[in-house]
Amino acid sequence: MIRIKKITGLVLFLIFTSFLSAQTVSKSFDLTQEGAMQLVKQANLEAQKLNKNVSIAVLNSSGVTLLLLKGDNVGPHNTEASRRKAYTSLSTKTPSYILMQNAEKSTDAKNLNTLPELLLLGGGTPIFKDGILVGGIGISGGGGGENDHNIAVKAAENSGFKITP
Repeated sequence: MIRIKKITGLVLFLIFTSFLSAQTVSKSFDLTQEGAMQLVKQANLEAQKLNKNVSIAVLNSSGVTLLLLKGDNVGPHNTEASRRKAYTSLSTKTPSYILMQNAEKSTDAKNLNTLPELLLLGGGTPIFKDGILVGGIGISGGGGGENDHNIAVKAAENSGFKITP
């Protein structure tokens, strides 16, 4: 009887502590290396349709760079621009092209361009899977922000992701 009480007490203690720890830790879902490579492949295919080489950045949901590729014969500034576009879209959960357009219309949002990591140029888009933000992709060098935006969106969609929750 004493042994059953000890086991029951131990089980209740474990259930209680696991309940408490569940409140202090959240689960996160991140884009995998395989997912990042799929996005890069699709982005390059879309860029080829425009006869362009592009720089591509793919970040996980925490903003950590998973892949960063400089396009052949693309200016070196495009590599950092692609990373910042990916970060901007990830951070704001909004494609950078849409954010740029919205910022032009709002005096409050215009100040977003003063934040060092944000880049209000088209080409970045958040990556969602099953309604959860899992990463971001940034494209630069595709012949303008609208082209970069379209390449990023198509890369996400062709890889089975969404750009909105």
